[in-house]
Order: sequence, then structure tokens, then C-alpha cells
Amino acid sequence: MRRFPPERIVCLTEETVETLYLLGQQDRIVGVSGYAVRPAGVRREKPRVSAFTSADIPKILALDPQLVLTFSDLQADIAAALLRAGVTVLGYNQRDIAGILAMIRSLGALTGVPDRADALVNGYTARLAALSAATAGKRRPLVYFEEWDDPLIAGIGWVSELIEIAGGRDAFSLQAHCGRATDRILRSDEVIAARPDLILASWCGKKVRTEKIAARPGWDTIPAVRAGRISEIKSPLILQPGPAALTDGLDAIAAAVAEAATAISA
Repeated sequence: MRRFPPERIVCLTEETVETLYLLGQQDRIVGVSGYAVRPAGVRREKPRVSAFTSADIPKILALDPQLVLTFSDLQADIAAALLRAGVTVLGYNQRDIAGILAMIRSLGALTGVPDRADALVNGYTARLAALSAATAGKRRPLVYFEEWDDPLIAGIGWVSELIEIAGGRDAFSLQAHCGRATDRILRSDEVIAARPDLILASWCGKKVRTEKIAARPGWDTIPAVRAGRISEIKSPLILQPGPAALTDGLDAIAAAVAEAATAISA
């Protein structure tokens, strides 16, 4: 890295953008992903230089970044191209809550504000603990979280953990430990057999069609479908492994779980 802390940072995923804003380091950001929507207005304030699996490499290079932040193996080709061009790249790969908190602390240290990062993490940790304590001992509805519809993909690690914290039980918690989406593919009959009390869905990049979920062959036997307990959670709130998932995403899960718990306890 040519300078520490880096003064010109490009963020190719949403969660690092939101984290840097929360740390008060937004002036260091010179380019963002087109999927960045938090905080509101960020896409008007910062140049958009990438989608998720593709990026405008010449545009990124023209911004003269001192650091580019990427996420997961899905951006490995982008990272490689930037490294070959002489750019410093840091790739995160968080797949659970502990990884999200570690990412926040890492960005705080990287931008010279570790105390702010610690305060942010401590606040999230306290919030998670409080909600977990509040739901302890209560009826826990069984939850199927659908990350994609064709093929059916179960929720990833941090989503599964948030369901449990919110007072639910993840119907496919074993699959949640698999980082790759291809390892979380489900058959329709597996969901039918699980008989979830609640279905939560978040399809990255497209609107969830709850009526299509309900109309799947054989799904009319599922308690969640029979009772109409199918809810969409907007993907920017839950599918980005960062602050949004720990705040608004968790709140959305908790509200749906609480409603389902009340219904099945009646």
C-alpha cells in the first residue's frame, strides 16, 4: 500500500461502503459497487464502477485507488486483474456474524479509527445478545429461508444465525455452514418434508413472488403456505454480510418470527 491509512478506496460490495460511512471514513471512498444503496444517496455521491461479478477495470484504475476492497471468490477474477495492474487489493470472505464483526474491526484498523470500530462492534454485540435473551424460552417457529428460487438455495451462515437470535429455528442450519451457494441447493421435496412454520425469501437482484412460492406443487401441505406466512426481506438488508444484516435485516426477521410464534402458539 502506497499510503497508510489509504486515502483513495474503491469498494466493490455494499457492506464495506456502509461500514466506512458508519466509521466516518466516507471521504476515503472514491468508487462503489452499483449495488451499494446504504446509506441513501451513496450512488449519487460516489462513482459506480462495478456490478458484483463484473467491474469496469479501466474506470477503477482511472480513480487511482490506493486500495480496492472485494468480497468472496466470486470477485477473484476482478481482484486478479487489479493486482496485475499494480493495485493493492484486500478481499474479505465473511460468512457468519463473527466474520462480519471482524470485517468491521479490520476496516477500523485499516483507516486509523480502531476505537470507532470497537464501539460499533460492541453496540452490535450488545444488541444481538439482548434480542437473543428476549426470545429465550419462547415458542420457536421453524423457518425456511430461501436465498434463490431456481434452483432453491437455503440461507447462508449469517442468515441462519440471525434467525436463531430472532427466536426462530433454521430448517436447514446444516446447509447454512456451506459458504458456496451450490452446496446449499435444496430439492422441493426437502422443503415440503421440513414443514416450516414460516418462509422468508430474499432473491438477490429481483423481487420475491410470494404467490409463486405458494403455488409450487405440493407446497400447499406446508404449514407456512397454508397459513400465508411467506414474507420477503429485501436483499440489501440481509444478503450483504455487514451492518445492514445486523440491524434492519435482523429487525425484519425478528418481526416475521414474532408474528409466526404468536400464531402457532394461539
